[in-house]
Amino acid sequence: MVAAPYAPGPHGYLRRVQENHDRESAFTKLFQLVAASVVAGVLVAFVALPGVSGIGVTARDAAAAFDNMPSELNTSPPPEKTVVYAANGSQLATFFDEYRESVRLDQVADVMRKSIVAIEDSRFYEHGALDIKAAIRALATNAQAGATKQGGSSLTQQYVKNLLLENADTPAQERAVIAPTVGRKLRELRYALDIEKKMSKDQILQGYLNVAYFGAGAYGVQAAAKRYFDKPASKLNLAESALLAGVTNSPYAYDPTLHQGAALKRRNTVLYRMSDLGIITRQQADRTANEPIKLNQHKPQGGCDTSKAPFFCEYVRYEMLNILSNGTYWKLKPSKQAVILRKLKRGGYNIRTTLDPQAQRAAEDGLASEVASGEKQVGVQAMVEPGTGKLKAIATSKGFGNGKQQTSINLAADSQHGGGVGVSAGSTFKVFTLMAALDQGIPVSTSFNSPAQISIGGFSPCVYDGYMKIDNREMHGKNLTSGTWDVGNAGDSEKGQFNLRTGTWHSVNTFYAQLERRVGVCDAIKMAENFGLKRADGNRLLPFTSQVLGTNEVDMVHLSAAYAGIAARGKYCAPIAITEVTDAKGNKLKVPKPDCQQAVDRDIADETTKILKGVLSQGTAKGVPSVGRPAAGKTGTCESYSCAVFAGYTPNLASAVAYWDIRGGFKYPVYGVYGATIPGPIWARSMRQALEGRPVMSFTEPTNDFGDVTSVDVPDLKGASVGVAKAELAAAGFSATVSPSPVQSDQPMGTVAYTTPSGGSKAEQGTTVLIFISNGKNVAGGGPGNGNGNPGLPGIPGSNGGTGNRGNGFHWPPQTTP
Repeated sequence: MVAAPYAPGPHGYLRRVQENHDRESAFTKLFQLVAASVVAGVLVAFVALPGVSGIGVTARDAAAAFDNMPSELNTSPPPEKTVVYAANGSQLATFFDEYRESVRLDQVADVMRKSIVAIEDSRFYEHGALDIKAAIRALATNAQAGATKQGGSSLTQQYVKNLLLENADTPAQERAVIAPTVGRKLRELRYALDIEKKMSKDQILQGYLNVAYFGAGAYGVQAAAKRYFDKPASKLNLAESALLAGVTNSPYAYDPTLHQGAALKRRNTVLYRMSDLGIITRQQADRTANEPIKLNQHKPQGGCDTSKAPFFCEYVRYEMLNILSNGTYWKLKPSKQAVILRKLKRGGYNIRTTLDPQAQRAAEDGLASEVASGEKQVGVQAMVEPGTGKLKAIATSKGFGNGKQQTSINLAADSQHGGGVGVSAGSTFKVFTLMAALDQGIPVSTSFNSPAQISIGGFSPCVYDGYMKIDNREMHGKNLTSGTWDVGNAGDSEKGQFNLRTGTWHSVNTFYAQLERRVGVCDAIKMAENFGLKRADGNRLLPFTSQVLGTNEVDMVHLSAAYAGIAARGKYCAPIAITEVTDAKGNKLKVPKPDCQQAVDRDIADETTKILKGVLSQGTAKGVPSVGRPAAGKTGTCESYSCAVFAGYTPNLASAVAYWDIRGGFKYPVYGVYGATIPGPIWARSMRQALEGRPVMSFTEPTNDFGDVTSVDVPDLKGASVGVAKAELAAAGFSATVSPSPVQSDQPMGTVAYTTPSGGSKAEQGTTVLIFISNGKNVAGGGPGNGNGNPGLPGIPGSNGGTGNRGNGFHWPPQTTP
């Protein structure tokens, strides 16, 4: 018969293996015979047996109790592995608590069926639920030996016991199933009698073969055949069948991967039992018994750590846990969460996801091109489809796992999908204040004199209605916009007169501080929330005045989804990763439907896209490589260089990238890294590869001019005197200001070295052009970057306020976020 001792499982639960017959007491065997007598009607024999009268049970009591026992047992197929599929149908991952594949009896080799019956219950097709002859023989043998030497359970009873174990939801229920008690044996027999009435012998055998444990993590004969021999159960030969049939008696002791000598001896026992029964000849038994055990192992792999897209897989895993708990997973106690996790692993679900393998490879390749997996820094990326919210890819520069240079935290996701606390969004968050301004009818031409540093106050009150503590102080109900705010730009290149367009292009902090004051912090926050944004820890966004610079920590999945909403002309769709789930019976589960809303008027979204296109062509991301099709985006550098971010989109794909030191951004800043230096190129390469072969689409132009201003060419003023330069700029409709610090240049001393915006580029009339004066020194290499990503000499990108040729540059104040 089958054995089932317990061993600690991976989550602290007791893991089932088969119960060993030598763990059952002789008394339990005796009572099994007693129970059989009750069923047979020989109650007199029951009470006459020595030692039984002390139990205090009469025959009538026993019969009545037996008749009143539950007899209905769930005989549905045992738990199956859960399989996750990508959008194209390719397998992405499997989850299982028990490695199992159920098969029909006709899919099991005939010799395998005969082997298991021969060794476990040779009279299986001749008796009912209880083999009384076997029970009496076992009783006599055990009584003579003074210990349990032989089992007497029928194969049907063993099937019942395995089903009870499979249906147990808690460790306590599992322990009750194998407890050496009278009640347990009676329950098994009662269920076995009912099963024998409802199922044929072949159906019972099929059920047993699919539920029995065969050692080495293999549940069911199909899984065992693949685990040990890398073949289906239909292809098993005599030697293999005898080996598997022998294992079920004590799966650990006879596991051929651990104890080959014991397994060989047990296999031969099965062979000679088959010979004694006339199933095979003695010669066949001798010949096969002389063969060594021949294994061709195939170890099952499951979980996200073996997936081709492990971080996307992890996102899906948490999404499924939420689906299976009706959206309450994160509110459950750990013990209840463990039950839901068990349900996922044992439910045999088929999960169809939104993952695009091409986009996933592109995201991974883009990260690998800029960030080595062995670095202390980490890069993450998420891609979302505009108009649907479908999550196409999640990638991290580090491997998935708990080893060196790995992480099991889904750093691109929020905390409810296995992520952490998120990262600052940097100036990518300015776009929501921009849209709030356009929504209020503020013209694009609206300008503010924006100095390098400003101390600003007078913000409208904005009371926080979320629940969050900072330094043990509850923020709920507090106005977070009082007082003054000191904010600075990236340097001299960012001061002067800016409007909504140029202030966005060049990511001018002091401009946006003034625009936010006019718009109102609450309105800016509301716009961000309309596009699905919240803090990565699940809390609502904090309405501090500095929120416009991205001081709320967010995750890249939701930031990408928000930018996808802009790309979809203001139609925001919450990110989804699962499109369909079916259970083991083929029934469809209820999954979250696409949740889309018009977050802002289409024209406002189109105007925002028009402005963000200029960030790539003329602003802080001018040095970022082209994606080869119409695109828009925004750079972001976090406070004190704690991280750098880039978010952008085409009409059919959006992506957000973040880069920081995994040890902690504030403790280990990434000095000199801006949104356009590392995240920008990652984004560009990933988008280009992800969209390869896909239709090239154009953005929709806004029908409203939004009080726009005319863009004209900036005069090329290299070598001109300051007076001539100012005059030409005024004639072209520009204001002019001169940098107080001369720069190295091959132009004559005292003449114009270069300007920003640069000569020949487009800029709106009214824009302030900053003039840099040459010191007359002809120095090889480029000049300093200008803080806006415009080219330093001889044309190497200044990269968002960094160095012109990554050699000579300014180090701007840490609070800037271009």
